Amino acid sequence: MRNVITISRQYGSGGREIGKKLAGKFGIPFYDNELISLAAKESGFSESVFEKAENKATNSLLYSIAMGMNAYGNHGLGFSQLSLDDRIYLAQSDVIQKVAQEGPCIIVGRCADYVLKDMTEVINIFIWAEIDFRIKRIMELEELTEAKVVEKIHKVDKGRANYYNYHSAEKWGRAENYHLSLRSDYIGIDGCVDCIKSYVEYGSKK
Repeated sequence: MRNVITISRQYGSGGREIGKKLAGKFGIPFYDNELISLAAKESGFSESVFEKAENKATNSLLYSIAMGMNAYGNHGLGFSQLSLDDRIYLAQSDVIQKVAQEGPCIIVGRCADYVLKDMTEVINIFIWAEIDFRIKRIMELEELTEAKVVEKIHKVDKGRANYYNYHSAEKWGRAENYHLSLRSDYIGIDGCVDCIKSYVEYGSKK
């Protein structure tokens, strides 16, 4: 397998578990929270500043204002003049590009599909599921009431969408941004793993 696989996912849909199982099937590195440790080590920031970056952008307008209206796109600004969130994003992007250049791997979240948009042999996956499946799955993993789980799902998904939409100027979850979109409640976690594996292997034969 020669591809880098990126996985974007709705909260509670099982995207992380799918990615980890798929990495085991292919025998390749898996990066999720591991990216935080690598980015923190290389950037000099503490790991804590990276941990909530993807999930905290719950208001798109306020997030854009806080981020300086895409300041890192202004080449007249130096790195030190960028907001902390901009610098966190750039540090993570550098790490994503480095691990992707090292060889096949699976990367979950953090705009990896957009960061690697100019790299060949990257396959972008989106995992989603109906709300009832996600509620049940999260309640089995966390000690939260159903009402709290529903609130968390909406908050996390909104944060992920705003983070992605802001940094990429694309639309999170839009079909044309991905090679394959899978509904995990329909075919199951293992079904998604097998489907992605078959998709990758079929593509490698062409």
